[in-house]
Amino acid sequence: MTIGIPKEIMPGEARVAATPETIKKFIADGATVLVESGAGESSLYYDEQYIEAGAKLVNDTQELFDKSDLILKVKEPLFNEKLQKHEVDMMHKGQHLITFIHPASPVNHEMVKHLAQKGVTSFTLDSIPRISRAQNMDALTSMSTCAGYKGIIMAADDLTIFMPQLFTAVGMLKPANVLVIGAGVAGLQALATARRLGAITYAMDIRPAGNEQAGSLGAKTINLGIPEELAVGKGGYAQTLPEEWLQKEREKIAEVIKDMDIVFCSALIPGKIAPILITEDMIKTMKNGSVIVDISIDQGGNCEMTAPGKKIRAHNVTIQGIKNIPGLIPTSSTWMFSNNVYNLVKYLTKDGEINIDLNDEITSSILVTHNEEIVHTGAREAMKI
Repeated sequence: MTIGIPKEIMPGEARVAATPETIKKFIADGATVLVESGAGESSLYYDEQYIEAGAKLVNDTQELFDKSDLILKVKEPLFNEKLQKHEVDMMHKGQHLITFIHPASPVNHEMVKHLAQKGVTSFTLDSIPRISRAQNMDALTSMSTCAGYKGIIMAADDLTIFMPQLFTAVGMLKPANVLVIGAGVAGLQALATARRLGAITYAMDIRPAGNEQAGSLGAKTINLGIPEELAVGKGGYAQTLPEEWLQKEREKIAEVIKDMDIVFCSALIPGKIAPILITEDMIKTMKNGSVIVDISIDQGGNCEMTAPGKKIRAHNVTIQGIKNIPGLIPTSSTWMFSNNVYNLVKYLTKDGEINIDLNDEITSSILVTHNEEIVHTGAREAMKI
């Protein structure tokens, strides 16, 4: 099997799908690895290190796609401005792709349809099931850890006040109030980071376990009163709420958001569009200079005003919709991501080839396109197929 590692083309994306360390493992397993020249530079992994690890450097992007049986990427296929060609157009029938596709997100629907039309078998890393045997493949958890940490650092940077309480010669400055919506991996890391910076932390999660974990980190939890059987789905993840309960959640957020300096949004439903929890009317009630960091933007966003991939200012509130926050700490995030991907490829490979076992929970959960069809449940629901 020939594995291709292209250079990421999303603006600001510094990560790469493999390190010299994981390439050594792939080669030891019998694979040939092609790496596009310069692919790892932004995450401080250099061409000479890849060559030393046994990879073959390729200068021509199309050549790398042509020669590879399996493409490993960090971000979903995008239009390559330099080549004036979409990455999906560089792929071929029978090729395999592993990356974060976020197939349920509306902005990716056409790209997913294109993958199916091209006959590419694609797997999305955002649908790895939360089961013990999949933990070391769970790139979403790894990247959520990075996003939780860096997202709060970004919010603190945009904030016009101090995060901690300060006593000065001219008086006391109160600490910032931070609300985390969605106490999953990213949310918990955000709470821990905000607390380290001296903020008063609040947490809101529709799952009792999420609130319990947030409380253990010192956050004041806001009880939504949603029945557990409606809130908690397979694997302990949150699931889509009926509209009446979603509205009750919004009403509770509207009550508390006006007192917050930072709101960190990380409420996600695996493989599905993120619920809209913060409306423009809520934003109008927020403090001048407050900050929203919406890391759920890859799946549509929790705030209706979040601009994908951008930082905007609306009603005197800064709204961060940056899509590749883990890419802002690229050395650590690449190391974590590449090991997750290696473990997944090893799991899927039998006799030197990718094996599609539709009866396997991990495989069936992450498979997006296969045999020229869209097979991912969340994507099909979102596209109304």
